[in-house]
Amino acid sequence: MANTIVWVHGDCLDPHGPALAAHPGAPAIWVWDDALLAEWRLSLKRIVFIYESLLELPVVIRRGDVATQLRRFADEQGATTIATAQSPSPRFAALSRELRHTHTVEVLPVAPFLAYQGTIDLKRFSRYWATAERYVFDKTAQS
Repeated sequence: MANTIVWVHGDCLDPHGPALAAHPGAPAIWVWDDALLAEWRLSLKRIVFIYESLLELPVVIRRGDVATQLRRFADEQGATTIATAQSPSPRFAALSRELRHTHTVEVLPVAPFLAYQGTIDLKRFSRYWATAERYVFDKTAQS
């Protein structure tokens, strides 16, 4: 059994993300967060996008309370460590603190998608992308 599981969350749905890369072959999990789904009332379009992204990752998909599901999965795998990618989310920080009561939590840094020091509206992807696109594709914008 693996000593480490990988927690894939919404801020790093990357098959080459730091936790999956650092622990190739380790059991990985995604948890549909019931509380967050109720609070954020995500559109069906966004849920389908996330689900389709998950189908390209080597993850077990569960639903419920995130900390409970992560602990249960770690215990099933005989794992003492939960590895994951960092996130700026306060909810992520709270979950990580809670998980540290029973498991080692390894939070790995995520390489930035773009070099930008200004403010970007993260509430809607289209607003984010309107700013980010220049820095991703237009090399002159980065000078």
